[in-house]
Parts: sequence; C-alpha cells; structure tokens
Amino acid sequence: MNVRPTLDDVRRAPKVLLHDHLDGGVRPATVVDLARESGYGDLPTTDADGLRAWFEDSSNSGSLERYLETFGHTVGVMQSAEALTRVAYECGEDLAKDGIVYAEVRYAPEQHLRAGLTLEQVVEAVLDGFARARRDFGIRVGTLVTAMRHLSRGQSPSSMEIAELAVRYRDAGVVGFDIAGAEAGYPPTRHLDAFEYLQRENAHFTIHAGEGFGLPSIWQAIQWCGADRLGHGVRIIDDIDVTGGEARLGRLADYVRDKRIPLEMCPTSNIQTGAAKSIAEHPIGLLRRLSFRVTVNTDNRLMSGTSLSQEFAKLTDAFGYGWDDLQWFTVNAMKSAFAPFNERLELINGVIKPGFAQLKWSGGSPLA
Repeated sequence: MNVRPTLDDVRRAPKVLLHDHLDGGVRPATVVDLARESGYGDLPTTDADGLRAWFEDSSNSGSLERYLETFGHTVGVMQSAEALTRVAYECGEDLAKDGIVYAEVRYAPEQHLRAGLTLEQVVEAVLDGFARARRDFGIRVGTLVTAMRHLSRGQSPSSMEIAELAVRYRDAGVVGFDIAGAEAGYPPTRHLDAFEYLQRENAHFTIHAGEGFGLPSIWQAIQWCGADRLGHGVRIIDDIDVTGGEARLGRLADYVRDKRIPLEMCPTSNIQTGAAKSIAEHPIGLLRRLSFRVTVNTDNRLMSGTSLSQEFAKLTDAFGYGWDDLQWFTVNAMKSAFAPFNERLELINGVIKPGFAQLKWSGGSPLA
C-alpha cells in the first residue's frame, strides 16, 4: 500500500537529516535575543516575525553568493559558548519536533572566534547543546565541522586544522568533516592535504560539490579528494542525457550510481541558489527513478523557511510520492550517515521501518 501522505502525516514519520547548517537554522526570536545580549546591532529588524521574512526574502535571489550573505547575521550572534550551546539545543529540539530521529548538523568553527573562543571551545559548546537535546528529546545528532573553501594554505585556521579538530573530537560526537562556501574558483583540490589526512585517519567527510558549479567540482570531490558523500550534487544531471524518455548516463554519473555515492539534495535551497528551476523540475525526480543514492535534506531551515517534513511534502506534491518513496529516501539517508554501522542498523530496523509500516497500514495516522 503506497498511500500518498499529507504534510501532517509526514511530520509523524521517522526521518533522517544529513545536510543541515547550524547557523542556517537559528530561530528568529533567538537571533533577536542573542543580538540584544551580545550588543550586535546590525540586524535589519528586531521584530522576530519581520526578521524571519527578511531572511526568507533575501534568500530568494537565485544566487549562491547572495544566499550566503544572509549568514552574517546568524554567525554574528553566535560568538559565545552560551549562544552556541543554546542554538544547538534549540536545533535539536526543533528537529525532534519534526520527527527526525537522527541528524547530522554542520558548522564552521572558525566563524565563531571573534569574541575570543578557541576552536576547541566552539566544538565543545555545540556538542554540549546537542547532548542536552538528546537527553531531553531523544534525538541523536552528530556534528560535522566545516572548513571554508576560499581559504588557502597558510591562512589560519586552515582546512588541515579543522580536519585535525574533527579527528580529535570524533569520539565525542563529531562524526565528520566538510568544506563549504562558493564553489566557483575554489576547487576542493586546494584542500587535498586535509582530505588525505582524513583518509589516513579513517575519518568520514563530505564535500559541497555540484551545487554552484558543475561536473568538474563533482569529479574532483570524488576522484581527487575521495569524498564519502556529495553535498548537493545536483549538477550530476549534466552527465545524464534523456532522449525519447530513455536516460543515458555519462561515465561520471554512471560511476556515482554504481558506487552508491550519496547525494545530499536540498530541493528548496537548490531553487533559491539557482541550482534548480522548481521542485517539479528538480533533478531529484529523475535521479530517484534511476536509483541513485538520493537523500532529502533542508540545508538552511531559516533561510529557506522549511523543515524536512515540508521538503518531503513538496516532493510528494510534485512527483506523486507515497510512503514507499519516503521510506526509500529515509533508509538511503540512514545507510549513508556517518554513524557507526550498528547504530545505523538499529535505527533502520528498530525505528524507521516499523514507523513507516505503522503509517502505511493506518492510512497515515498512528495506530491506537
């Protein structure tokens, strides 16, 4: 039975989130509070509802670079250990309320040093917030520490320093490493030493690739850097030719599918940054039909005005997805997570599959 779910139904489903930015999901009221407490005076408005609208409007430019500018305000108020712990705790609470049972949330520690925190203090403050959220809401959150791709070797903190940070804290809750920022002109190979170090240390990493730039970014992330997953990866569609209803894959797309390399797709965000024209035209529809390892994510919940349930609901409306499809995306995500194998298996067999089975056979409402 593949009943088409409603948004309310989707909210009840056990979900997995792999691509979510901590500074992209702050509650507007919290931004206002933290700005007042820290003396940050650059907010466009101190009205929480107005600020939410400003973030969403400013993120609809169709430009990745313009989209990234909105983070100046959230990062600006996240410069103390207390602020970081609060934001992480509230992030865990919000995700849990959306039915998410496992999440990986990423942030760039180097962006939170302006008030004198060390890299270690930043990481520990965020981990503290997520540990409290797990205690209070039961959600499991692993963090990814992110390096900014525009920094070159010799600039501090370097991507190598952030990679070393990921390895140092991997037993405390940091599950992986990432690089982010504008892709054009800043190829991932600039950080090859960090990726080679992570591979030697048996550490996990993902790379933002194939969002604001095309196939060369994806190719370098995989073949030069050895990425476990691709952040977005939307432009893999450029290596697929559809003629007469039949899809023909190029060598790179074929490799990505054959190797089951996970694609961390964020539909609403991809539209805002110009990587896709609309939900109905998003490559996720074709990639799902072709059985790529596609996952569905939020990217930045504040800027996109979204949640994972809303992302699933939009895909359901656009492509007619039912519970079987949503379960397929969710299991893909859990299989692709950087959590230990036994934890992934436990969640798939003990939480995700039983949760979807209950929803399917109860018509979308939890069984009494």
